[in-house]
Amino acid sequence: MYPDSTGRAPAERAVEVHHPTPITPAVPVATPLVPVQPGTVPAVASVVLPDGRVVTGYAIEPAKPEPVTTKSAVSRAAVNVALGGVGFLAVCGGLLLLTTSIAALTALITQLIILAAVIFGGWIAVQVFGTGSHGGGTTVNIRKATFKRNHFHG
Repeated sequence: MYPDSTGRAPAERAVEVHHPTPITPAVPVATPLVPVQPGTVPAVASVVLPDGRVVTGYAIEPAKPEPVTTKSAVSRAAVNVALGGVGFLAVCGGLLLLTTSIAALTALITQLIILAAVIFGGWIAVQVFGTGSHGGGTTVNIRKATFKRNHFHG
């Protein structure tokens, strides 16, 4: 497969033939074939046919039918459907309770926000329109003021 690392030319190399080593021994060992008898010898039966011939053979046991199992009055599918319905109803009750509580909480938060807006708006209105004793603010009286070209002339 790969070239030899010897210094010889390719024509000088001898062709080597490898013979495989046999795994089995060269002399075959003959094993005698011994018929194996079953544990019990079946009974031999003879039957006389209507035309007078006699047929002899081993008797074969007839096939036994499977035992009949009692069937329940309700099928498994019906039981599974019923149990699924009960589980679904239990889940629906919990979901209804959950959605009701979320809706009530949302309504409460909405009412609190509206109440805060009304109170804060009232407070602002009292500050703006109320007559306070402190008299804060600056009053400027302008009489006969003239604006020409966006410039004030007094």
